[in-house]
Amino acid sequence: MHKQKCLAVVCLDFFMEKRYLIDSCEYFYHRLKELGTWLPTMEKGDKETMKMVRAKDLTYEYVRVLETEQGTQEEKVAALKQINIEINKGDFVAVLGHNGSGKSTFAKHINALLQPTGGTLWVDDMDTKEDELVWEIRQTAGMVFQNPDNQLVATVVEEDIAFGPENMGIEPKEIRRRVDEALATVRMSDYATHTPSKLSGGQKQRIAIAGVLAMKPECIVLDEPTAMLDPVGRRDVMETIERLNREEGITIILITHYMDEAVRADKVFVIDDGDLVMQGTPKEIFSQVETLQGYGLDVPQVTETAHLLRKEGIELPADILTIEEMVGAICQLKSTI
Repeated sequence: MHKQKCLAVVCLDFFMEKRYLIDSCEYFYHRLKELGTWLPTMEKGDKETMKMVRAKDLTYEYVRVLETEQGTQEEKVAALKQINIEINKGDFVAVLGHNGSGKSTFAKHINALLQPTGGTLWVDDMDTKEDELVWEIRQTAGMVFQNPDNQLVATVVEEDIAFGPENMGIEPKEIRRRVDEALATVRMSDYATHTPSKLSGGQKQRIAIAGVLAMKPECIVLDEPTAMLDPVGRRDVMETIERLNREEGITIILITHYMDEAVRADKVFVIDDGDLVMQGTPKEIFSQVETLQGYGLDVPQVTETAHLLRKEGIELPADILTIEEMVGAICQLKSTI
């Protein structure tokens, strides 16, 4: 056992020291784990160097049919225009854009629901244009849609969560374990035998997330998951999403038009009419109030308030995102008067 332990650590250290073939390092690590080899826990910093999603010149065009006085006409529409994006494993990313900007089109590419008409998108180094990889891509990157009713298929909560693993051919005992684990993760264990139609909107969305979790994805793409929810439902779903990222290390890609949700992300991307126009941390993005408004987007109310006060000559930081930051800045300003 001691020799096995030493060999594993030496080999792993070699890969980590060289810092090349990072994906090979992770594969090597997990393969040894499967064989029962003792290994030290991989640090989050090591995992973050690996890419979950990588897009190079990603383009998607479709043909739109128009009815005109001269008859039916077709025109080509570019929903995405040479997008270049990198998302690390373990990241919490928010994607913003006005209606029709292309953000949901981008999300569907990650789950291989759509395939690029130009450029390439890789999910965990798998090319989404490769048809034989689609099933594996969808197991790696699960997707939660805006309306949970469109994603719930069974009449009992636990049966709905079991639907995905059953179709993957998982053994019944493992399915039972995954269902219980997924319900506990989203804090819905008490509703295992309930009927989904009797649940609130926020509870339904958490069940939809649990259904994705049961398939053990490394990444979850959420396409405006709180758009149809009340404030309580939104809060519960966002707490669940943040906990999955923080405690489970799952990569989160959140498509949203709620700015107070986007400020919780590690990084923010802004898509406008198919172009990637901004990317950076929430503070970097939301400090550019007038630029965002030019793209038809709002900013958090407290950020806009600070921006208006700055225009009146009051010296406040441009990157205030929360009420707590605003209170702290005002108190500091007061102490200097």
